[in-house]
Amino acid sequence: MALSVVRETLLSYCEQLLRVDAFADYAPNGLQVEGCARIERIVSGVSASQALLDAAVKQGADTVLVHHGYFWKGEDARVLGMKRQRLATLLRHDINLVAFHLPLDGHSIYGNNAQWAMALGLKETQGFLGAPNARIGVRGVLPDAQTGAALKHSLERILHREVLHIPAHSAARPLRSLGLCSGGAQGYIAEAAVLGLDAYLSGEISEQTVHIAREMGIDYFACGHHTTERFGVRALGEHLADTFGIEHSFLDMPNPA
Repeated sequence: MALSVVRETLLSYCEQLLRVDAFADYAPNGLQVEGCARIERIVSGVSASQALLDAAVKQGADTVLVHHGYFWKGEDARVLGMKRQRLATLLRHDINLVAFHLPLDGHSIYGNNAQWAMALGLKETQGFLGAPNARIGVRGVLPDAQTGAALKHSLERILHREVLHIPAHSAARPLRSLGLCSGGAQGYIAEAAVLGLDAYLSGEISEQTVHIAREMGIDYFACGHHTTERFGVRALGEHLADTFGIEHSFLDMPNPA
C-alpha cells in the first residue's frame, strides 16, 4: 500500500534537490496550481496538456508533475479557452500541478541532460551552457569514436524516433566529444563549436543551425524537443516514489515535435 506525504514536504525537498533558486527561469518552478494537501499518487509527463490531465484523472492521481507547466512570461494572463479548461480540470479534481523547467534540465543526476548523457554512455561529463552555478547542458566523450551515421543510429535506438543529422565534414569523420542540451536549445550550437566539440545535440533545429554547423565545423543532431525532455521528469518522479513511498506513473503523450 502506498504511503502519502505532506505536499509542502515534497515541494521543499524538490526545490532543494533541484536548486531552484539558482536558475533565472521563464515560468514559476514548483507548485503552480494548488490541489490536495497530501500527495499519494503522482502522474508525470513532459507537458501539462489536457490529454495528460485527463489521463491523470483516470488514474486517480492527486499530483501532476511536468517539465512544461503554465504561466510563462509574456503569455496572455487571462483565463480563457484552453487555459480555463485545463485549470478547471485541476481544480475540479483537487489535483496539484507541479512543474520544474530549467532546474530539471540542469540537475546533475535527475536532469534531462544528465539522464540523456547516461543513456549515451558519455564519459568525463561536465556541465556547460548557462551561468557558472546553473549549467543546463552536459558535455562529455563517447567511450569510442563513432561516425555520424553510427551516432544517429544510436540516438534513434535510445530515443525511439527519427533523428536529423547535419554533418559538418565527411560521413567518415570520427565523432567523440559531444555537447547536448534538450528541447529548444539549438541556439547554443556556436558555443559548442567554440569549445571544439565534435558534435552538438539538441531537440529542435532552426534554419540558421544548418549554416552554423557547416561553417563552424561541428556536426548537429536534432533529436526532438518532446523526446529529449522525457528523461528528467520520469527520473525525478521515480526518485520521489522511492524516497517517500508514494506511487508514480510516467505517461508519455505522443508528440512528434
